[in-house]
Amino acid sequence: MPIERIRNFSIIAHIDHGKSTLADRLLEITGAVSAREMREQYLDRLELERERGITIKAQAVRLYYQRENGEVYQLNLIDTPGHVDFTYEVSRALAACEGALLVVDASQGVEAQTLANVYLALENNLEIIPVINKIDLPQADIEKTKREIEEIIGLSTEDALLVSAKFGIGIKEVLEAIINKIPSPKGKREAPLRALVFDSWYDPYLGVVVLVRVVDGKIYPGQKIKFLSTGKVYEITKVGVFAPEAATLDCLFAGEVGFIAAGIKEVREAKIGDTITEANACVEPLPGFKEVKPVVFAGIFPVDNDDFENLKEAIEKLWLNDPAFSYELETSAALGFGFRCGFQGLLHMEIVQERLEREFKLNLISTAPSVKYKIRLKNKKEIEIENPAHWPDPALIEEVLEPYIRAEIYTPREYIGSLIKLCEEKRGIQKEIKYLTPDRVVLVYELPFSEIVLDFYDKLKSYSRGYASLDYQFIGYRAGDLVKMDILINKQPVDTLSLIVHRDKAYYRGRELTSKLKEVIPRQLFEVVIQAAIGNKVIARERIPPLRKDVLAKCYGGDVTRKKKLLEKQKEGKKRLKAIGHVEIPQEAFLAVLKI
Repeated sequence: MPIERIRNFSIIAHIDHGKSTLADRLLEITGAVSAREMREQYLDRLELERERGITIKAQAVRLYYQRENGEVYQLNLIDTPGHVDFTYEVSRALAACEGALLVVDASQGVEAQTLANVYLALENNLEIIPVINKIDLPQADIEKTKREIEEIIGLSTEDALLVSAKFGIGIKEVLEAIINKIPSPKGKREAPLRALVFDSWYDPYLGVVVLVRVVDGKIYPGQKIKFLSTGKVYEITKVGVFAPEAATLDCLFAGEVGFIAAGIKEVREAKIGDTITEANACVEPLPGFKEVKPVVFAGIFPVDNDDFENLKEAIEKLWLNDPAFSYELETSAALGFGFRCGFQGLLHMEIVQERLEREFKLNLISTAPSVKYKIRLKNKKEIEIENPAHWPDPALIEEVLEPYIRAEIYTPREYIGSLIKLCEEKRGIQKEIKYLTPDRVVLVYELPFSEIVLDFYDKLKSYSRGYASLDYQFIGYRAGDLVKMDILINKQPVDTLSLIVHRDKAYYRGRELTSKLKEVIPRQLFEVVIQAAIGNKVIARERIPPLRKDVLAKCYGGDVTRKKKLLEKQKEGKKRLKAIGHVEIPQEAFLAVLKI
C-alpha cells in the first residue's frame, strides 16, 4: 500500500458520546466484520468493558475502504476510552495518529473530557474533524452543539459531520472526510527502522506482544531488533495486524500500525513509549510519552495469604497491559503481605481490582484510597507519604502539605447551587464561574485532592442528575491542618484502617467510622471497644457488648448468693478471655471505610 493511501486516526470523545458505536459502524461499512459476526461494542474485548458499557483499553484496528473511483485506502483506527481516569491510554493512542475524529453528542453538547481530549490531540499536532453524533434523538440540538464547539473549543463547524452512529446515518461522509482531511504519514521506507511502542500485553503462547507504529523503515519476521531504552536485542517471530481479528503479515512498512512478537519473556523489557530499531542501527529515539504519575494510592492484599505469589504474578502481567498504575511491596500487621498500588483515579482503581479478581481468579481486599502528602519535619527534611502507617511522630512535624487540583465542572445552569454547596463542603476555593451559553456553565474550583478521592464524583453525578461532568489537573501542594486518625480495637491500633484527615472533619469521620465498624464486626464472647483516636486523644468510641451464656439456667431456687457466685465466675472468665481474645476483622469492615 503506497504511504499516500494510509490514514492513521483515533476517535476521541467524552464518556458515553458514542465512540464505540461509531467504530462499530466503520467496521461494518468497510466490510471488516460481516453482519453475522457483528455485535455491539465490537472493539471492547474485555468482559468488564461490555458489562459497564465503557472503553477501558484503546484498540487498534486496520480497515480497507474503496472509494467510488476504485482507489483503496488503508485506515488504521484506534478507539480510545473517554473517562478522565484513562487519559494516559488516550495520549498514547494519539501519538500513533495523524488525525482524530472528535465525537460530540448532539443532546449533551461539549463536556469536560471532550475538551481535555481535544487539548491532548492539539499537543500532538493532529488534524481534528468534529463529528456531531446522535442526531436521531428527539432532544438533539445540532445548532446549539455547533455553537458550543466553536465557542468553547474554537474549532470551525462549517464542515462538521452530522451522524447517527446507531442508525448508520452519515458514516460514508465520515470515511471520505478521513481520507480528504487527515494527512498521510510522513515516513521514509528506505531509512533504518524506527517504530514507536504504544501498547503491549502478555500472551501465554507468544510472550509479550508489542503494538507498534512504524515511523521509518520496515519490520518483518526474522529481523533482529533492539529496544533503545534497554538495549536488549530480539529476533522477531511474528508480525501482524488486527483486522479486527489478529492476522499474520510478511512485513509492516513505514506509516503502518500493527503488532509484533519476538519471544520477549520479561514484561518490563517492552516499555511503552520506547523506540524499536534494527539491532546494529544508530538512530534518534522517537519522542515518547510523559511518565504518568499515579494520584490515588491504596493497598491490595490477598484474602488468603497463600495467594500472595499469584497476586504478584498477576500484578506484573496487568502492569504491562496497563502501565498507568504503579505498585510496590507492602506488609500490614492485620492483612499480611500485599502491594501498595498507585492509580489514576477511583474508577481506575476499581477496574484494576476487578480485572485482577476476574482475569486471575483472585480474592482480594483493598484498603481505603489515599493521596500522596509531603511532610516538612522540624529538622528541615521533607518526606513524601502515601500510606498512613508511615506517618511520623506529630512532635517532629513542622507542617503538612497536601495536593491540590484545579477542577472544571461543566453543568446545566439549574444545578449550580447544589454543586457550589458540594465544592464548599469539600473545602473548595472558588476561582470563577463562566457561562459558556445561557444554559451551560463551567465552575472552576481549587480543591484538596484528598476530598475528591472518596465520593466526590458520585455526589457530583447525583446532585446534577448525571448531567455535570468533571475534568481536573494537578496544580501543586499547599499547607493544610492534617492529622492521622487511628482506629483502635480493644486498644490495639489496626494500621490498615488508619486515615489521614483534616482536623475539622476528624470528629465526624471518626464517629461515622466507629459506628459503621460496630455494625460489621461480629459480637464476641468478650466486650469489644472500638475507638477513633488522634495521637493519645480518643475522639469517638463505640462498644460491642459480649455474647452471654445464661449461666443461671441450671440454678433454680436457693439463696441469691449462689447466683452471685456463678455470675462472678463468668465475669472472671470474660476478663481472662478479653486479655487473650483476638478480634477477627471481616472484609466488610475494610469496605466500610471505603463507603465513608
